[in-house]
Amino acid sequence: FFFWLIFQLCLEFLSDPQQRAADVLLQHVHRGAGAVTNTFTLVLTVASQETDGFRRFLRSAKHFNYTIKVLGGGETWEGGDYISPPGGGQKVRLLKSALEDIQEENKVILFVDSYDVIFSSGPKELLKKFQQAKHRVVFSAETLIWPDRHLEDKHPHVREGKRFLGAGGFIGYAPNLKKMVSDWSGADSDSDQLYFTKIYINPEKRVSVRNVNANHFLILQINYLGNYIPNLWTFETGCTICNENLRPLSGLQSEYPVVVIGIFIQQPTPFVTVFFERLLNLKYPKNRIQLFIYNQESHHEPHVRTFLEYHESEYQGVKLIGPEEDIDPVTSRNIGFEMCRDNIDCEYFFSIDVDVVLKNEDTLRILIELNKPFIAPMMTKPGRLWTNFWGALSADGYYARSEDYVDIVQGHRVGLWNVPYVSHIFLIKADALRTDLKDPDLFESATLDPDMAFCSKVRNKGVFMFVTNMHTYGRVLSTENYQTNHLHNDLWQMFENPVEWEERYIHENYSKVLKDAFIETPCPDVYWFPVFTDVACKHLIEEMEHFGQWSGGGNVDNRIQGGYENVPTIDIHMNQIGYEKEWHKFLLDYVAPVTEQMYPGYYTRAQFDLAFVVRYKPDEQPALRPHHDASTFTINIALNQVGIDYQGGGCRFLRYNCSIKAPRRGWALMHPGRLTHYHEGLPTVEGVRYIVVSFVDP
Repeated sequence: FFFWLIFQLCLEFLSDPQQRAADVLLQHVHRGAGAVTNTFTLVLTVASQETDGFRRFLRSAKHFNYTIKVLGGGETWEGGDYISPPGGGQKVRLLKSALEDIQEENKVILFVDSYDVIFSSGPKELLKKFQQAKHRVVFSAETLIWPDRHLEDKHPHVREGKRFLGAGGFIGYAPNLKKMVSDWSGADSDSDQLYFTKIYINPEKRVSVRNVNANHFLILQINYLGNYIPNLWTFETGCTICNENLRPLSGLQSEYPVVVIGIFIQQPTPFVTVFFERLLNLKYPKNRIQLFIYNQESHHEPHVRTFLEYHESEYQGVKLIGPEEDIDPVTSRNIGFEMCRDNIDCEYFFSIDVDVVLKNEDTLRILIELNKPFIAPMMTKPGRLWTNFWGALSADGYYARSEDYVDIVQGHRVGLWNVPYVSHIFLIKADALRTDLKDPDLFESATLDPDMAFCSKVRNKGVFMFVTNMHTYGRVLSTENYQTNHLHNDLWQMFENPVEWEERYIHENYSKVLKDAFIETPCPDVYWFPVFTDVACKHLIEEMEHFGQWSGGGNVDNRIQGGYENVPTIDIHMNQIGYEKEWHKFLLDYVAPVTEQMYPGYYTRAQFDLAFVVRYKPDEQPALRPHHDASTFTINIALNQVGIDYQGGGCRFLRYNCSIKAPRRGWALMHPGRLTHYHEGLPTVEGVRYIVVSFVDP
């Protein structure tokens, strides 16, 4: 007869009901007569292919010294997909055949699935639990009845624990197991779960039922446990398997594996030009890379076109799908996968969304060398706990935070992590795309978003999704509030993506200004320091010329309070292009710290009435007469290069008879505005000179 037995200490079964795993702590037992005196000897399992789950199973079995016999190796699996009934009958056939060769009366056999099982203790403890039951066969249990719900009323009721039999694992004596499967004559595609359930609910074989309380045990997901058990990661050792089964590329004599890189532009995204620059910098032979570029946004067509114009010939091949082709994002990803599947030389598909900032130039090499069917580099967002993976799923399949998530994100736990969801960037082996992940509807679902549908189907196919945080790889941009109504829209990203903005627009030596006093004093109380990159200078000039509404250079100026300018220039104000908030943040973050260091005792809130780009041309306005500025201090940044873009120019401080005639592009002159620093703009005699000026604390 049947009752409930705990042996969760010895095995952890995956709790996902779709995979019919028995995650429960209380197990069904089929009792026969006779005392238990044998020693546990054999584990039988069925595996028709070597998956990550199977390797994990064998690794844990080896660690605890289990004897394993694998059934079905080399056979084509005809037992269903474990998602839709029926299925699993092939396992019963293989078990029945294997048991025919076992003659020992007291031999104990454990029959378990291998793709979703790990051992967490040894044979001795498992046998002890089995002996304590004093019964001949023990089955795992689960919460849901499957595959025939109509049999629910025929199951005995229990006071606590799980009610229904699960075929994912059972243990018993060889003769009893032989008897249990002796009547099997079904097809490989028939249901093993239904077969064993009908034996269990047969009243002639069930005498009584009782239940053992085990609510104090925690029910854990096996994929989560598999990151740690047995001793795969500990605080003392770190990751113990991260350097196993690698595929080294360094010193490779033959050619590198061919990779199709899929680039997906599905929405207006900042810093797309930078994305392509980073793509070019990947340390991987371009003649072994094929590019698949999907661009849904007309705004980004110039960025893609410019990249291909200069670099398409460097790659093995390029396929571009533009907005004019009107292909939806889901179809585009399937087309990208097919590009790899159909190319016999393709070994990997590297999927990257365009909002990924791929800082690590070795990322592709690192992922390939880790040699996983599916692997993603961990990506973050600065100052947040957001990443491109989920550590767990909620009951309805959405985000849940795992116990180890924060430690992984913050780098307190470093290794390879089997997770239920990844997005934005991942590497898949082409072999997986041609076998387990060959279905054309991987991204389709009636209820889930495409990314969640994809991860769900990858999980259901038994393909492990690993994320690695063993290196720093990069981050993911925020695309919120990204406007496309300017020429260089990235200039406006100071608030949404401040790290990327700084890398793009702030001079590489700016950090030395405060740390190493990387600052010059060309004239008394005039300080000269680097602040803008060449790109920042170029973008500001082009943005102003694109806007085009230059002032006339007269004294009447309705843009300013009072409508009259004493010392007019031909200029465009920052507020005319909607850049005043960004400019104020620039002054606070990058100018105020220098001001407070160079003018001790003065603290600024970086208030300004006027900030503008000035244009000097010989035939328009070549110079500016001597004057004081209406400011406590002034910032004057050169936007182009003397000797290349123009001749002449510069600034002269009359009181000190001190001139700066060769201003450096991207460098700021900072000087007092009133009383002491009466100054003039020297004549530009050739070309066009641009400067950006800000009167601070008027």
